[in-house]
Amino acid sequence: MQEPQPSLPARCASRSSQARQSGVFAAIDLGTNNCRLLVGVRASGGGVRVIDSYSRVVRLGQGLAQHGRLSGDAMDRAIAALEVCAQKLMRRPLERLLAVATEACRQAANGAAFIAEARHATGLPIRIISPREEAELAVESCASLLRKQDRRALLFDIGGGSTEVAWVRHRGGGEADLIGYISLPLGVVTLAERVGLCCYTSDGFGQVVDEVANELARFDAVHSIGREIRNGGVRLMGTSGTVTTLAGVALALPRYSRHLIDGRVLRTDMADQALRDLFSLGRDGLREHPCVGPERADFVLPGCAIYAAIRRIWPSVDITVADRGLREGMLLRLIRERGSLTRLHSSPPF
Repeated sequence: MQEPQPSLPARCASRSSQARQSGVFAAIDLGTNNCRLLVGVRASGGGVRVIDSYSRVVRLGQGLAQHGRLSGDAMDRAIAALEVCAQKLMRRPLERLLAVATEACRQAANGAAFIAEARHATGLPIRIISPREEAELAVESCASLLRKQDRRALLFDIGGGSTEVAWVRHRGGGEADLIGYISLPLGVVTLAERVGLCCYTSDGFGQVVDEVANELARFDAVHSIGREIRNGGVRLMGTSGTVTTLAGVALALPRYSRHLIDGRVLRTDMADQALRDLFSLGRDGLREHPCVGPERADFVLPGCAIYAAIRRIWPSVDITVADRGLREGMLLRLIRERGSLTRLHSSPPF
């Protein structure tokens, strides 16, 4: 058992007045594979200017598909990464922090107990969010990429432990409403553990595509999304390592570059060719590819299978690629809520 740490609010109490005027916000996303931190301030035009970031592969969901529980080693890795986040945040007079955990902690029988331990050990006010809130935050982060002519958007986020698909109404001015969503307990990590190396074969890859497509077809039947796409004015948008990797390969980048990818509108035939190129590389080739690398090699084809299922159910001429997600959505939400939060003068900065 680790020694308990004072909570971040308690440690920052002496700086609370300064923090409430700092305009510095932070977001922590503890996912199935990664622990990520983003620190930012309001940019001109209402966006976010990032001033610090941190990411560590923690593999929190390792073994979850087989055992239904988070392992001791996985929890230790996650807490170590969260402690780094806490130390980095102690050096800044934050106005507000959001810290969330997603599918691995939702699925695990000991997920809630682990979050309680993590709060106790690090002082971070981390909480498990629902699939709906996860979808809403993804929409919030990507809404500014919608264009005036877009009536609707279909946003998908292929994560480590789950895939969220959001059906969105565009209100204009960088704002959108969530009409409906589906959260599939199928992500790149859970699929990689469940199907092993099957995605490296045509038959195995096709079976995963069929499974995911069957789930998505039920969501399509409820909202008639395919019909809306045929009528026009619907933007297909993807945010995840899978779609950003496909974009990097399609553009033949020598190494991944966020500023060349985020917001890029990519023809889907180019993305489909990139998928075929990745599939043809095999495991060793993926490990050596500059846009993939050894840490992500076994997750790429499961993610591509999910992408292929989305393309099967919802054909589209192009796709908008977003290199942004939960953390950006959390920061935007904090900035939007700043007025009401800063009026609560008795509240600590977190």
